[in-house]
Amino acid sequence: QVSLVESGGGSVQAGGSLTLSCVASGNTGSPRCVGWFRQAPGKERQGVAAIDTPLKQTVYAPSMEDRFTISQDNAKNMTYLLMNNLTPEDTAVYYCATRDQPFCFPLLRNRYNRWGQGTHVTVSS
Repeated sequence: QVSLVESGGGSVQAGGSLTLSCVASGNTGSPRCVGWFRQAPGKERQGVAAIDTPLKQTVYAPSMEDRFTISQDNAKNMTYLLMNNLTPEDTAVYYCATRDQPFCFPLLRNRYNRWGQGTHVTVSS
């Protein structure tokens, strides 16, 4: 059983940065895709970024590629999301998720089968 644990969330002022971390533990093997999603209060969960682990291909939701960067440290089973120039619109619970099959994209919730509990990010103006 694979478990995912996110960390790194917190409160930050607009314009600030945060780095979220996701660690996979258990019988991890090598999930094909690791994605970051977020859910703001009262809104649907949306994809933020994902990485195809063996191909090291990344994809980002529109408007996020210039501010967010997804990366991995495979030796540590860690996936990171660096978020720069945060705005109050980035306030949400951020989730890490994995998919065992190829084709990590599109970034849709129902295509990812394992989820962490989420980490809260609050951006104040």
